[in-house]
Amino acid sequence: MIVELGPHRYDVTTRALVMGILNRTPDSFYDAGRYWSFDDFLAKAAQLVAEGADVLDVGGVKAGPGPDVTETEEMDRVVPAVEALRRRFDVPVSVDTWRASVARESYAAGAVVGNDISGFADPDYLWVAAEAGASVVACHVRLAPRVADPEPVYDDLVGEVRRFLSERAHWAVAAGIPPERVLLDAGHDLGKTPPMSTELLRRADELCDLGFPVFLSVSNKGFLGTLTGAEVGDRREATLAAHALGVGLGCRVLRAHDVAGTRRVADFMSAVLQQRREYR
Repeated sequence: MIVELGPHRYDVTTRALVMGILNRTPDSFYDAGRYWSFDDFLAKAAQLVAEGADVLDVGGVKAGPGPDVTETEEMDRVVPAVEALRRRFDVPVSVDTWRASVARESYAAGAVVGNDISGFADPDYLWVAAEAGASVVACHVRLAPRVADPEPVYDDLVGEVRRFLSERAHWAVAAGIPPERVLLDAGHDLGKTPPMSTELLRRADELCDLGFPVFLSVSNKGFLGTLTGAEVGDRREATLAAHALGVGLGCRVLRAHDVAGTRRVADFMSAVLQQRREYR
């Protein structure tokens, strides 16, 4: 399987890419604005690259409920950040946004991935990405970003997520985005209870068989806390275990706060999967 991110082309048959998370928000659930100042943001980016990040993902609005962030505010947060990262580091940059306008300006600044947790709700999103030659992440969400959904109901959780993501992936291809530039994200904790997110992780292989690279975004999320009883700052081991399980089931991009640990997990799993191929 091949993943393309801008000019970079990766064979992920037995390899998982590590995407380092960079929040340009004062209220993110994990770092709570720890890297809000631009100098701290850039220092964090340098750390993630040194630790082995294959990709950097910049977000200007947190996924959960919170104060409104206008389009202009989001652009002011992420576009200069993208520009600064592209000047400093030779790694692909992703923009975590559901607004086509923000994605367009970010692509012009050098981003090559649009990570959209809305499932392409903005009708211009895919056309903007196709025009820029960007890759996209199709994410399942039941309602919409920033909308609380505490009691979601599904008749067939995995089946419904599969159908949604298959549809969105084919929308992307129809818009002119090659399959190698379309990634699928189950959207853990987005309109899912902790048991639902756990089930989607356990059955990740059923998304992988859709034929597109699968993107795993579970780092330090709430369902891991429910499983382990760990508070948000103490979920490192659970996250790394989830990453190993995900790679074993076929996930090939790991979005992570702890890049150093995730890099080691990804490399170990790559060695295991490569040896399995050679043994056969």
